[in-house]
Amino acid sequence: MANYIKIYVRLVDKMNYVIGRITMFTIFVMVGVLFYSAFTKTFFTPSLWTYEFAQFIMVAYFLIGGAYSIQLHGHVRMDLLYGGWSKRTQNRWDSVTSLITIAYLILLLYGGIHSLIYAISYGERSYSIWRPYMWPIKLLMSLGIFLMLLQLISQFFKDLAGAIGKEIS
Repeated sequence: MANYIKIYVRLVDKMNYVIGRITMFTIFVMVGVLFYSAFTKTFFTPSLWTYEFAQFIMVAYFLIGGAYSIQLHGHVRMDLLYGGWSKRTQNRWDSVTSLITIAYLILLLYGGIHSLIYAISYGERSYSIWRPYMWPIKLLMSLGIFLMLLQLISQFFKDLAGAIGKEIS
């Protein structure tokens, strides 16, 4: 493989590793928000923002952590035949499925960016009682999709190298 591909793979892997490790801790923020919500509902006047804010944190956790999950092969895989295949055959199949997923993520990113532009242009707000602006969560969603796309391209290069009998480390 060309040196620029190896550099790309190393750079994207390192970046998504660091972002993924930091993102792991947002689950504690969400638990804190839900604990605060339960506490205020029990002893005081319930907060209007906690449930929706916890949902926003979960979306960010899921989408930004998606690239890290791809990197660690933590995604769900149907293993009826796959486990019995040789490593090269697995890499060939993973290359094909990576291309399909890359095409899907490109479409998803296109829609996410247009939704973000709409939210910023028109000051879109949630329909809940809290009525937060929607552009921050749509920005995080688009960022998460973009990071997954970068990681999947990196994974494609690694699978392609494995399919031809080489290794990118």
